[in-house]
Amino acid sequence: MKLAFVTDTGTGQHPDYWKEKGIYCLPLQITCDGESKDEYTEITYSEVIQKLHEKMVLKTSLPSLGKIQDCFEELKNEGYDTIFAVPICRGLSGTLDSMEMIANQLEMKFVGIDCYCTAVEQGCMIETAKKMYEANIPIDEIIKKLQSIADSCETVLLCDDLDHMKRGGRLTPMAAALGGLLKIKPVLHIGKSTNGKVDVLDKVRTMKRAQDRVIKHLKELDVNSDYTFIVAHVDALEAAKEYAQKIESQIEGAKVKVINLVSAVGIHTGLGCLALQVFNEMKD
Repeated sequence: MKLAFVTDTGTGQHPDYWKEKGIYCLPLQITCDGESKDEYTEITYSEVIQKLHEKMVLKTSLPSLGKIQDCFEELKNEGYDTIFAVPICRGLSGTLDSMEMIANQLEMKFVGIDCYCTAVEQGCMIETAKKMYEANIPIDEIIKKLQSIADSCETVLLCDDLDHMKRGGRLTPMAAALGGLLKIKPVLHIGKSTNGKVDVLDKVRTMKRAQDRVIKHLKELDVNSDYTFIVAHVDALEAAKEYAQKIESQIEGAKVKVINLVSAVGIHTGLGCLALQVFNEMKD
C-alpha cells in the first residue's frame, strides 16, 4: 500500500505546518454572518478571538466536501491507494465519515482513527502514525498504538462565559441566567468515556473549585508524569498559567504546556475558557 496521511485543522496547526511534515491537512470551516471561511487559510486565530470579543455568533463545520474530494483525487493521481486519516473526532464532527465516503467513491482504501477529541492529541496521533509507517511498522500495530493514545486521552473544559453558550444555543436563557446568578461553573469533559461528545462531569460554584475538581478527576484516572499535559485557553493567558502551575504542584512530575485553545472548541466555549488535555503517548 502507498499511504497518504491526512488530518484537519482541529489539530490547532496551519495546513502548511503539516505539509512540511508530509501530512495533508484540510481546513475546518468557520461561519459568521452566513459566510463560511477556511480555518487558518481564510480566517486567522486572532480574527476569531476578535469576533468573540464583539459577541458575534460563530459556528464550525467540517472541511468542504469539494476540497476533500479534490485532495483525495489529487492523491490518487499521485499514486496513493490508501488514505490514513486522523481528523477531529466523530462526536464533534462528520469529518471522519465524510472522508471515508469520498475515499470509497474514489475506490481508495481508507483507514480512519477516531481520536475521541481533537487538538494536540489529534496532531500527536497523525504524526505518530506517519513516523511508525516510515519505520516499516505494520499497519495493525500502528492502529493499536493510536487507539492506545486515544483511549488514554481526557479533555476537561472550564467555561467562564455562560452568556456566550446561551447565544450559541448551547444553554437555554433561563439556565444561563440561573448559572450566572449562582456563579455556577460547569465542568465539561470529552474522551472515550463520552464517545467523543462533550458531557457534564460536574457543576461547582467557583473557578477555584472547578480546577480542584479537575485535578481530583485526573487523580481518579491515575494520570501521572508519563502523560502529556496541555492547558489551553481562550484569551486568558494569565489564568491558564496559574492553572498550569496548580496542576504541576499537585500531580508529581507533571509538566504542563500552555497554548491557545483550538478554534473548533473555543468558538463554542467562549472567552475565558480553560481546557486541560492529557494523554499518554508512551503507553503500549
